[in-house]
Amino acid sequence: MMDVSFQLYSAREFTPFDGVLKRLAELGYTQVEGFGGNYDDPAAFRALLDANGLAMPSGHFFPMEQFETDLGKVIETAHTLGMKRLFVPAPPPEQRGPDAAHWQSVGARLETIGEGIRDAGLRFGWHNHDFEFVPCADGRLPMDILLEAAPSIEWEADIAWIVRGGQDPLAWIEKYADRITTAHVKDIAPDGECEDEDGWADVGQGTMDWKGIMAALRGVGVDLFVMEHDKPSDFDRFASRSIDAFRTF
Repeated sequence: MMDVSFQLYSAREFTPFDGVLKRLAELGYTQVEGFGGNYDDPAAFRALLDANGLAMPSGHFFPMEQFETDLGKVIETAHTLGMKRLFVPAPPPEQRGPDAAHWQSVGARLETIGEGIRDAGLRFGWHNHDFEFVPCADGRLPMDILLEAAPSIEWEADIAWIVRGGQDPLAWIEKYADRITTAHVKDIAPDGECEDEDGWADVGQGTMDWKGIMAALRGVGVDLFVMEHDKPSDFDRFASRSIDAFRTF
């Protein structure tokens, strides 16, 4: 079985992180994906990772502007924590509308940022939500615009958000087979269930055809899979159920 990572944002309400990391290691996770809440003291957090035998091959950095205003700090943080892949997880809420010119501008900025990241020996890409699949006035989708305007960046595909955006994930995997390198693995609860968790489910407990989706992702060469739940009410339940399910995919 391929190693699986865990997006630590999923455990943000179940800190301190030393206990979270210990439990993830006990469950069989070997990797985690970082987010801003892990970067205050990169050296100290790296020590926690090492103590639990965990690696952090990827991380989210928000907002995107820090790549433009404090690139040195971003790169230093990434190197300290052992990251290889850096992703922008979203623009701020006020910049998520269906404005084609805006998304074209964001894509151009991402392309420029990516050059600096790759010069530092790291990889760079975008992580989607659902708003990238709301059509612009010209009918184009922001996700297409971004990837066309930034032809050198990678795509960390959040498959469940593609579904929530009203799209067929298998079609997008096929369309951008050469751009998707990393994927978020999470599940959507049946209608009316898990409402206290924003309708998300533990992986394998929801409506997503993860066996079929995993086959498609592996088929296009995706080699980093990141477990995520945006609002779990029980971190341990989510982490344990999800890795057990992943082992069957």
